[in-house]
Amino acid sequence: MSIQWFPGHMTSARKKAAESMERIDVVIEVLDARLPEASCNPMIRELRVHRQRPCLKILNKADLADPAVTAQWLAHFNAQKGVHAVALSCKKPGDVAKVVGLCRPLAPHRNDRLKPLRMMIMGIPNVGKSTLMNALLKKRVAKVGDEPAVTKTQQVLDLSPTATLIDTPGMMWPKIAYDSDGYMLAASHAIGRNAVIDEAVANFLGDVLLARYPALVAARYKLSVDGLDGPALVEAIARRRGCLLKGGGLDIEKASLILLQEYRDGAIGRVSLESPDSRAAMLLAHAEAEAARLAAKEAGFEADRESDAEREE
Repeated sequence: MSIQWFPGHMTSARKKAAESMERIDVVIEVLDARLPEASCNPMIRELRVHRQRPCLKILNKADLADPAVTAQWLAHFNAQKGVHAVALSCKKPGDVAKVVGLCRPLAPHRNDRLKPLRMMIMGIPNVGKSTLMNALLKKRVAKVGDEPAVTKTQQVLDLSPTATLIDTPGMMWPKIAYDSDGYMLAASHAIGRNAVIDEAVANFLGDVLLARYPALVAARYKLSVDGLDGPALVEAIARRRGCLLKGGGLDIEKASLILLQEYRDGAIGRVSLESPDSRAAMLLAHAEAEAARLAAKEAGFEADRESDAEREE
């Protein structure tokens, strides 16, 4: 199943962001530290590269992610031109206090009252943009919620006499190219529930957790994970947590939501759904599959041409 989610208001949000990009100095892109590349909107990169704007990539929710994998991602992003990446938690005031200071070296010519530093917060839904905005301003100016796409309009606010900030709505992109990205985004609650099947997302998440963090899964749910796959893990959770339907059947939907929520809350432990290496392997497998598909298609065309030629003879 391919997961896609692009609500109508995001089209206008992209247009507004493109207009504002001309008037800002630094893009603050908020990512989910557990899936940094999957949560990176390609439209944001396109907009900022077009305007040649530097970017501070914030790997938010770093306290929920595997620290060793996060270090790999920081090295990966910091090797990119015009990018500085940091890992932090937008819920920690000490972390947030560093953000403006990290942006200033990216635009050193904007550092006084006549030329205040102009920053714009961007990212996909539910990665913590509004939490960051509120923490920077030390007051609640942006709505924060558990559901994605809470913020739907831009806000322009003064941080200080020498710094201004634009908060933008969470933006997805029209087509998610890789199925695994859609599932990672759904598992992390960046996609509205109306666009996903919770059981399918939980099955995917279970497979990833069993492959990468079997010990954490075993400890959290107090069960042996030997031989389990994602669907079997969800069934095991249903039995362990007493998720039963009338008549004694397993309530798989309830167990799926338990797994998803406990991953989102960090109750399972500090986990990352992708690493630079796993990302590279996924892209390679996708490219090889696409090449095989095109080769098979071309072979089919060639067979049809030969068949037509034989009939003509």
